[in-house]
Amino acid sequence: MLSMLFVHWHVDPVIFHVGSVGVRWYSLLFISGFILGWYIFKWFFKREGITLNLLDPLLYTLLICTIVGARLGHCLFYQPDYYLGSWKGFWEIFMPWKGGLASHGGAIALLLGMWWFSHHYGKKNGFDFLWIMDRLCITVAFAGCFIRLGNLFNSEIYGNVTSLPWGFIYDLRGETEPKHPTQIYEALTYLILGLILIWFYWKKLDKTYRGFYFGWFLVGCFGARFFIEFIKESQVPFENAMALNMGQLLSIPFIVAGIAILAYSYSKKIPARAAPPEQPKREKTEPTHYARPLDRK
Repeated sequence: MLSMLFVHWHVDPVIFHVGSVGVRWYSLLFISGFILGWYIFKWFFKREGITLNLLDPLLYTLLICTIVGARLGHCLFYQPDYYLGSWKGFWEIFMPWKGGLASHGGAIALLLGMWWFSHHYGKKNGFDFLWIMDRLCITVAFAGCFIRLGNLFNSEIYGNVTSLPWGFIYDLRGETEPKHPTQIYEALTYLILGLILIWFYWKKLDKTYRGFYFGWFLVGCFGARFFIEFIKESQVPFENAMALNMGQLLSIPFIVAGIAILAYSYSKKIPARAAPPEQPKREKTEPTHYARPLDRK
């Protein structure tokens, strides 16, 4: 009778096919996160007087860094022996559709990409690296929620066996026991974190300091990830012999960085709002005789 309380999860990860190509829930949710982020950044830019011409290069930078970083993160952090051990494995690094994306790798690549973006565009538009990261972390929280829901539809990255009534039995993976739906745990964590941060931005922007949002995001996101990993199944065999798994080890530096950024934020007290340069005012000139109305007799 107790088994009736568990969720038998056997949702097809493919929504529909276009010819021989399957459109997957994961891909749809992944792209949706970027679309939502674009509109949120548009609001940020308009509210703080940043030119909207930067939205497209920002989107391209984020897409490239996320995909490349997440793929390299999985290959180098979790299975370096396979991907670097043969030419077959090496060429599969460039095939992300064969599975394997690591959020920690994506996070590192995003940091590098935003460092480049802020140095290339920031000075002449009144923002710096911390300013862009304060806003990016809000959109990343919502995108992370979407991506974890995509993992749920793929029936992947789930937890250990549980007796809790909301345990999921992943039929497509051949599972017969209920497991923790850690994808949902993480998705809810990211959603709540994103809502809290965007509320502070909406209501308290002029009372917060630069680095406030980014620092709390790192502590909240990777702190939650660290604890959720305790009930998550190992992704690769070598993690079974470790006291902390790879996800936890990679989370610790981000948590420490978040604490350091918060300390910097509260000590420097740099306003969180951008300070774009004022546009030069045009001098008023007297209209020429060509612009004057003709006297009618």
